[in-house]
Amino acid sequence: MQKDKFTLRDNEAFIELIKLLKIKQFAQTGGHAKMIIEDGLVRVNGEVEFRKRNKLKKGDLIVIDDVEIEIV
Repeated sequence: MQKDKFTLRDNEAFIELIKLLKIKQFAQTGGHAKMIIEDGLVRVNGEVEFRKRNKLKKGDLIVIDDVEIEIV
């Protein structure tokens, strides 16, 4: 499994899941990101995540397409 990190800015407490998928280029648009999530292709902290606007915080682990992304 490939490991990756996403660093929150100092003034950010979280990032929404759909935004992370777009930034990390797993989705081209917000609509595409929503479809990926609705299809159950994303895990957050070991659980399949269906909440499109889930607020990811430091320490969260996201897995998609054999890539693990840690929020730091």
